[in-house]
Amino acid sequence: MARRFKDDTLVIASHNAGKVREIAELLRPYVPAFRSAAEARLPEPEETGTTFRANAELKALAAARGSGHVALADDSGLVVPALGGDPGIYSARWAGPSKDFGMAMEHVHARLAPGADPGAHFVCALTLAWPDGHVETVEGKVHGVLVWPPRGDRGFGYDPMFQPEGSAETFGEMDPDAKHRISHRADAFRQLVERCFR
Repeated sequence: MARRFKDDTLVIASHNAGKVREIAELLRPYVPAFRSAAEARLPEPEETGTTFRANAELKALAAARGSGHVALADDSGLVVPALGGDPGIYSARWAGPSKDFGMAMEHVHARLAPGADPGAHFVCALTLAWPDGHVETVEGKVHGVLVWPPRGDRGFGYDPMFQPEGSAETFGEMDPDAKHRISHRADAFRQLVERCFR
């Protein structure tokens, strides 16, 4: 039986203001108040896990124990089976310290052999953690193909080179509301709300 969220405050284990805002919007109907890890002055833990799930859990647990409140963390990235699963959990690191995703997309394209299967999927692991160490984790996915050259200037990260199944547009071309309905993050949030917030 999943543990339900019953607190008055949820700590979002991120120092990224945009991500904090997006998560708060998605969960506003179920949560009275939010605090970010930055507001709670929590350090960012080193992501030493070898899976999206492991990294989401270690970030959520660190924030829950550090703040004394239930905390939510996510870990997400692009998985390309033809590249052995890369960039995977290292998706953000492929963009380097300057977060240059144009360079990261070029790196993905350069490593794909001519004629290689362009199939790819985005993964989002979401973890809700309590200060006593209990965790609830879900994982969302969206499948599609990689395109080159990248198309569109909406979204972020690898969105301009990812065309989801059933769409003629990349995530970089797609209306944000349309993307949010089908994305890996939307899939994970639907599962988490059903499991812990309803």
